[in-house]
Amino acid sequence: METWPRCSAKADWTGPGPAAGHQVSGEDANGHVYDWAQQGSENNDGPPTRGFATMELHQIRYFLALHETKNFTRAAERCHVSQPSLTRAVKALEDELHGALIHRERNNTHLTDLGRLMLPYFQEVYTHMSAVKQRARAFADLKEAPLSVGIMCTIGPGKLVNLFSEFHDAHPDIDLHIRDGRAQDLQALLAAGELDLAIYGLPDDDYGDQIHAQPLFTESFIIIIAPGHRFAQMKAVRFRDLHDERYLGRSKCEVMEKFLRLADKLGVKPKQPYLSERDDWVEAMVRAGWGFSFFPEYATTAPDLVRRPLIEPEFKRTVNLVTVRGRPYAPAVGAFVRVALQHRWTGTSKTHARPAAA
Repeated sequence: METWPRCSAKADWTGPGPAAGHQVSGEDANGHVYDWAQQGSENNDGPPTRGFATMELHQIRYFLALHETKNFTRAAERCHVSQPSLTRAVKALEDELHGALIHRERNNTHLTDLGRLMLPYFQEVYTHMSAVKQRARAFADLKEAPLSVGIMCTIGPGKLVNLFSEFHDAHPDIDLHIRDGRAQDLQALLAAGELDLAIYGLPDDDYGDQIHAQPLFTESFIIIIAPGHRFAQMKAVRFRDLHDERYLGRSKCEVMEKFLRLADKLGVKPKQPYLSERDDWVEAMVRAGWGFSFFPEYATTAPDLVRRPLIEPEFKRTVNLVTVRGRPYAPAVGAFVRVALQHRWTGTSKTHARPAAA
């Protein structure tokens, strides 16, 4: 049985009505008196609106069934209601429009002039409401449901591409949109409602009360150098070893300021000849022997560069699945959260990919 929400709404009449100054009034066979010059809008540009009760959607559906079947019994059967219920609903609709819509003649049920005038408007309302219902059902069933996900631009693709592939395989009908950016920018987009959720990490996990963060994985920061650099001979690089070395900075690194503050606190003063937003350029400069850089361990995949752990102290970050606390979410968001939390995040670190020379 088809059911419709029991919401009341006045139709939004947009079509032409009686010409200005014309009085369309009279009394029908059932004693209903209607006068559009009095009941209509001030400009007489559509069906009557002022002074009318609100009409129910099921009344419109019953009227359309009557128009198509031209029989109260068959219309009631089509709508899966009793004939008295359908008759009362149509009568209530006529009362609201101050005029008969149906001529009730034996073996000749048909529309009145008012009924024929209202027909295209009612058909438009019913068509739109059917489309609304279908889209709402598709949304709940995760078909064509939009989902906007932000990812921190410093996360290596190797940690996320499998997640998105897994999600697409599980929910191919969800309309997924992905955008990357700095962690702070993603958080602002989340708060503004432009993202449904995001994957990022912040220094010291400083998210604030508005944000709900669920940990996905933790990774260490490492030092990358060219094979000929002196750090390549070490198994690990101590923080104090960075003093007076050339540091090739990544301007989008969310912990760069924390890294430099700690260096200053420890009296470690690396040289800073280069700063770039592009990690590929930083890697190219490292490859050319210009100095070292500071990367998340899964964010660099260049096979010809040497990776060494940074110790004393270590630097680590936690990457989280982030949503806005207390905000109601669509089913697509819940589907992504479930896949992300069940995803196998463990991976092989490439920190020791190139062994130290004997």
